[in-house]
Parts: sequence; structure tokens; C-alpha cells
Amino acid sequence: MKHNVNSYIMPTYGERTLDFKEGKGVYLISTDNKKYLDFGSGIAVNSLGHCHPKLIQALQEQSSKLWHISNLYSNTTQEAYAKLLCQNSFAQKVFFTNSGAEAVECGLKVIRSYHHFHKNNNKKNIITFEGAFHGRTFAALSAQKNKKFSKGFEPLLSGFIQIPFNDCKAIKDSIDENTGGVMIEPIQGEGGVRPANLHFLEQIRKLCDEMGILFFLDEVQCGFGRTGKFFAYEWANFEPDIMAVAKGIGSGFPLGACLSTQDACIGMTKGTHGSTYGGNPLAVAVGKAVIEEMMQKGFFEKVEKIARYLWNKLKLLEKNYNEIEEVRGAGLLLGIKTRKNNLEIIKLFTQNGLLTVPADDNIIRLAPPLIILKKEVDEAIDIIEKTLQEIDD
Repeated sequence: MKHNVNSYIMPTYGERTLDFKEGKGVYLISTDNKKYLDFGSGIAVNSLGHCHPKLIQALQEQSSKLWHISNLYSNTTQEAYAKLLCQNSFAQKVFFTNSGAEAVECGLKVIRSYHHFHKNNNKKNIITFEGAFHGRTFAALSAQKNKKFSKGFEPLLSGFIQIPFNDCKAIKDSIDENTGGVMIEPIQGEGGVRPANLHFLEQIRKLCDEMGILFFLDEVQCGFGRTGKFFAYEWANFEPDIMAVAKGIGSGFPLGACLSTQDACIGMTKGTHGSTYGGNPLAVAVGKAVIEEMMQKGFFEKVEKIARYLWNKLKLLEKNYNEIEEVRGAGLLLGIKTRKNNLEIIKLFTQNGLLTVPADDNIIRLAPPLIILKKEVDEAIDIIEKTLQEIDD
């Protein structure tokens, strides 16, 4: 087994050569002083770009006061932040985590605890969808049933039923008396930037209501303004019972949350769940600053406008270059499906100064910071076009 003998880090990320020393706004500077336009945002994380002054201020102020106290104690700022999250969503209760996978784990426990509380002990199964990605934990691997990620980690956990994405008949046929909940990403990120049909999501909500089961959204990647609304579900005409959020919530600071209605998390009583670092003072200070920035008048309208501008530019390239098979996605979570190997093209983009992220189905994922301007979109489009011309030559 070949491995890099010079590195002390487990080689789970493969060979990594690009090294950054600083970032500002939508740009990163490498250790060899090359400037890159960041259309990956640390995989849809840096929602307000790199080193946003308001976030720096919030972190610096908090870091000189208090870092960690554990969740054994009351925390006024944590309470105020939870209130902000609830006031701006469907939720009434929050559990703080450090990552998206942890938020998903909490949501799965909410589903199981709900039915245990109501003594519906047969309702153990959770329906998930082909192409899903919910993280790297055993529960997430079991839920997404993707051999690429779970090979070698069997046996996986039981209780997950996987069905085709965007298939109204399949969801109707699969819900039965043993179903406890349905978990879905409104936009599959890793799975190839595939948006769920809004009618399909509304249909799931209706079936969940009829069968007394919980509807769980994984908005880890598509939440926090990425679609031009605070949360992706706001584009449709329903609300979930549970939602996992992370990534853009802290714009680079490790933070996640599981949001829930009061009714759904009735079984999450003292001792049923916990987190050492979840909602620590540093994370809460940054998270609060992120929400305050996003709640500024016109923020989401700007995101929607710039997203439409980027979409139209990409659609023009799709028309003019055979190498692009399809452009898809929503808001500032977009995918370019290419005919050649996406990893090869991503390498060329990087050489030309544009950072992007791969996804399944031969997709190049574009998830720039939400603060991106027209001139930066134009710069990215120029690099994409230049690269496509090089490929065609």
C-alpha cells in the first residue's frame, strides 16, 4: 500500500498539493502566492466568504472572554442564538452540534425517540433516497447506502429503506405501519447537485401527516441562504418536523444544529443525547454574527439575483460548448455535468485559478460564497470558458 511517508496525516483525502496561507472575501492565496477565485467555499461552508470582518470581530471579542464551559451549565448567549434560529425557521427547539453528520445523527434519534415516547415501537424504519449523502458516520452510511463510501465498513445499521429520488409513486408505496420518518436533502449535493421537485416534497409532507410520521430535512449543504432563501424548504409550501443544518451556519467555524418542532422532539429528554463542544461560546458568537449578517435587508434578494446571473451565464456556455452536457442545481449550489472526466476538468480549472468541487454523476460543483459580486462571476465564467476552449483545441 503506497502512502506518503512524509505526512503524519491518515491518507483519507488522497494526495494534496495545494496549500493556502490566507483568504479574503471570495479569494484564497496559496503558499506560493497564487490567487484563486474560490467557487468551492470549503464545500459550501464559507457562506460569507473568507475572514469576514464582522465574524473576525465576534470571534475575537468572545475569545478574550470565554471559550468553553460544557453543557452542564446554563448559557445565556446559547439561548439567545437558539431563539434567533427558531424565530427565523419552522423550529421551536435546537440541539447544537459541531458538524452536519452530528446534526443528522441527532435528527435520526429525534425520530426514534418520538415513536418510543408515543409507544409506537414498531415505527423504526426511516425512508431515504438514492443518491443521498448524509455524512460519514455509521448511521449516515447506513442511511445513504452508497457502496463507494460504505465498502469495508459493513455490517451497517438496519432500519433504513432506500427508494428512488423524486418518485411520488415510490414514496407512496414504501410508507407503511413500520415507517417512523422520511429523511431527504432538498438538493442532493454530493449526489450530483440534484434538486428535489417541490411537488414531491409537498407530497412527502402530506403522506407524513396522514401516517403520523416525521419529515426530516437534511439542509446541511443547501441551507443558510445558499438557495436565495434562508432555508431551501421555504421555496415550497410546507414545513418539516426536523432539520439538520451545518456548513454555512458558521461560515467556516465548526458548528451545526438539529432544529425541531416541540412536538417532534418530545422524546429527547434529559440524558437522551449530548455533545461536549456543541454550542460552545466561540461557535455561538460566530453563528449569531452570521445570522445577523444574513438578516440584513436585501441579503437573500442579492443572493437570488447573483445566482440567476450565474445560472444564465452557465446556460449560455452549455449552449455554446459541447463539453457541457447539462447545468443544474438551484441558487448558488450549481453543477456542471461534463462529458469528459470531471476531475480532469477540475484540475484544469484549478490551474487557471478557479477552485471547484467534484460531485457524483460526473458533476463539477459550484458553491461560491453568498457575498459574490457580478465582476467575480464574470471572472469565473471567463476561466471556465478559457478552459473549455483549451479542451476543444
